[in-house]
Amino acid sequence: MPAVLETTRATARQLVRSETPARLRLWSALVIVMATVLLAATSLVMARVREQVRVIGREAAPQAVTAADLYVALSDMDAQVTRLLLTGGSDALAGTRVDALGAYRQRSRQADADLQRSLTTASGPAERAVALDLLDGLAVYHQRIGQTRSALDRGGRAATEPGRLPPDALGHYTQATNILHLRLLPDAQRLRDAATARLDRVYAAKRATEATGITLAVLLGGALLALLVLLQRWLTRRFHRTWNPALLAATALGLLLVLGSIIVLTAQAGRLSGARDGDLTPYLSLSRLRAIGYDAAADSSRYLVSANLAVYRDGFTAKAYCLGATDPLAGYRCGPGLAELAGDEALRRWQAYQRDHERVLALADSGRTGAAVDALTGIRRGDAAFDFAYFDAAMGAATDVRRQGFDRAWRDAERVLRGWVALPLVVLALIVLLVAVGVRRRLAEYR
Repeated sequence: MPAVLETTRATARQLVRSETPARLRLWSALVIVMATVLLAATSLVMARVREQVRVIGREAAPQAVTAADLYVALSDMDAQVTRLLLTGGSDALAGTRVDALGAYRQRSRQADADLQRSLTTASGPAERAVALDLLDGLAVYHQRIGQTRSALDRGGRAATEPGRLPPDALGHYTQATNILHLRLLPDAQRLRDAATARLDRVYAAKRATEATGITLAVLLGGALLALLVLLQRWLTRRFHRTWNPALLAATALGLLLVLGSIIVLTAQAGRLSGARDGDLTPYLSLSRLRAIGYDAAADSSRYLVSANLAVYRDGFTAKAYCLGATDPLAGYRCGPGLAELAGDEALRRWQAYQRDHERVLALADSGRTGAAVDALTGIRRGDAAFDFAYFDAAMGAATDVRRQGFDRAWRDAERVLRGWVALPLVVLALIVLLVAVGVRRRLAEYR
């Protein structure tokens, strides 16, 4: 009987002894498979997020900026044309005439360049069709402006009184500014809306990818760490050893990879979201206000060249209401105003121009058109041209700060993600190596 019991015990020990290497290999294989799955998930998520960050910074955001700049260029282009026509044939205003003509040509080139970029970055046929329609409309606009200037030359530009246009020249100019307001600016707004919608879609897709990545990191990383801890405990119980240093190092590396990927995804998401809310969206809103300011200033000149048409007085009043939006109703109807986006100093400079505008209109209404033109084109402090340039300088500085802030945050987000497509591969190789080192000596005991 004792011999039988001893034989049974020996057989059991042999079975356990033969089973242990298989279980050890199974544990090791499970750890390696889970580490591989975590590597694949982390690398794919990081590659996807990096591509989405690239699209935001190199395609979607520049497309929105181009559409906003196009709207500004078109608004100022017509304002410069109006200033050019306002000077008539006056030798005293020759400097203003040359400056306005140069600014008109520069804004025309800017609009053409923005439209070419819009054609190359359009994300669909609908946007491309709008850009092509804008190119066609812009050609018609320039044709009407050319006809206006030809009518002035035929009527004798030198004899044209500042602030007044011959009827045929006024007719051509009215057609041109109607094309701008009824065709070009609405189409430019459609391009801007499409670019903003694309930006929204890319940001939403990136948020979804980040959420997926964090979820996978928690689930797969947690599973990997659990397997490593369980393997450690099994080895400790089976072989009556203390903790395995190689497996401890592999567990630490797995934990660092999981925490690092979560921190990186969260950090770049915070930077880009903050940059959009704090810089890009205000930039686009400031560009809109700047375009409104140009168009409002043009209304001051249009009022004079149109022989005091009330529609331009009313147009200026409506635009000034949006620019100076301080009450909740104005904010609801027009969006954020100057004080909120550009600061109180920009608002004060705009209010100074408003006072100049009212003085110009008062002079024109009293029949003193020449004095009104002088007040509108003068370059001394207190003259409309000076005060508007002073206001526009504040707007330009504010928009530059916002644009630079977004570009800086985008570059930071790219730097944060740099290397994270390949880094998980390095960590995986180290984990596999450490697991192999950790179990090799235990397996050697069964050879």
